[in-house]
Amino acid sequence: MGCGASSHKDAGARRRRPGSVGDVVVFLPGLRVPRAVDFAQALGGCLARAIVERLSALRSRVVEMAMQESAAALKPRRKAAARHGSSTANLLQALEDYLPVLLGLAQQGSVLRHKVQFTWSNQEDNAETAISDVWYEVLSVLHLMAMVCLLQANTLLLPRSYGDGYAPRVSEESRRATVDVFLKAAGYLDCAIRHVLPKMPLELRRQLPVDLAEGNLKALSLQALGQGVDMQLGLAIDSPKATLAVKRRLACEMVKYWQQVQESIPELPVSDGWGKKHRLFVKWKYVEAKAAAYYFHGLILDEGNTEKSHGMAIAALQASEEFLKESKMVSEAFHATPPTSRSPNAFGTAKYLFDKIPRDASSKVRIKQDLYTQEKVIGAPPPLPDFALALTPEDYDLPPLDPLWNKEDTHH
Repeated sequence: MGCGASSHKDAGARRRRPGSVGDVVVFLPGLRVPRAVDFAQALGGCLARAIVERLSALRSRVVEMAMQESAAALKPRRKAAARHGSSTANLLQALEDYLPVLLGLAQQGSVLRHKVQFTWSNQEDNAETAISDVWYEVLSVLHLMAMVCLLQANTLLLPRSYGDGYAPRVSEESRRATVDVFLKAAGYLDCAIRHVLPKMPLELRRQLPVDLAEGNLKALSLQALGQGVDMQLGLAIDSPKATLAVKRRLACEMVKYWQQVQESIPELPVSDGWGKKHRLFVKWKYVEAKAAAYYFHGLILDEGNTEKSHGMAIAALQASEEFLKESKMVSEAFHATPPTSRSPNAFGTAKYLFDKIPRDASSKVRIKQDLYTQEKVIGAPPPLPDFALALTPEDYDLPPLDPLWNKEDTHH
């Protein structure tokens, strides 16, 4: 990936492509990692020394931590989940500290905007993209902040042992926490789309690597919202207070989010595996969402007292069973696509569907077929109800400038 002012490192200097990326619940297409920049050389004589030194220190910290996180993300058997969680939190903090100082270069007009050439490399293929525009750096920072959130969510959703004699599991607390993390990731990406991309000329936007293309940013934001609804549905399934109508609504919303992801995602290069893997992840989650939606829709239709409603219920339940089978196949294809990954034990929505759909679909079909003739029972699945989408990205605006920029002596 990567185009425009991009280059591949010498083969000898390239990291080996990972054979496996371990347990994956939340997919992200690699981290983009910043390369070192010499601010003193680029800005010397243009800016006060204090600002140049602060920029250098903050970005060097980001570079070091991002490279560590990138290396850790490619180690599939890393056991220190808690430490991994704290390291991603530290990287997120480092990026948040860097942004207010960085934005000063953009606010000071075009004189400083194009002075520094910012270079980032893609974790998955080590291609580098170097662009002399502060807004490219801001866009890259926001993208990395969102990816760090998705890493945090994946860590939270891996089964953990609680030392209570029960098998490792994903706690309700962790699942609730990930909803907020998903909304935060979507917020960073939404900010990038609304407030950063418009500041870049179209010519420059065409040079951006595919990771930063508007369609991909939008698709990743929607993907975060879709997985957030997945967590909400799993929690509703576990709650005795949640009605069938609530579960159906959440499942139908989830279908719409994943459908929008499919519509937004740009053409990804499939030759290197990562693009193919990303598309398979989206398809897997979309089909799984349809299995859930048709299942709960079928149960509600089955509560009707007419032959027609019972017939539609059976068609919906049969559709849910077919979508569940397809989701299992697509899931296996996703995990088998290089770099390979593993699926931890199912929990939440997926576990419930695996347990309930095959049993409920076959038993209800059998009962209804005893009541009615088979010709009347089997038909096309009824349309799913259309609900407005409830989850939206967390509001995030670019931070105000660091107070350093308010001093009179910012320029020499």
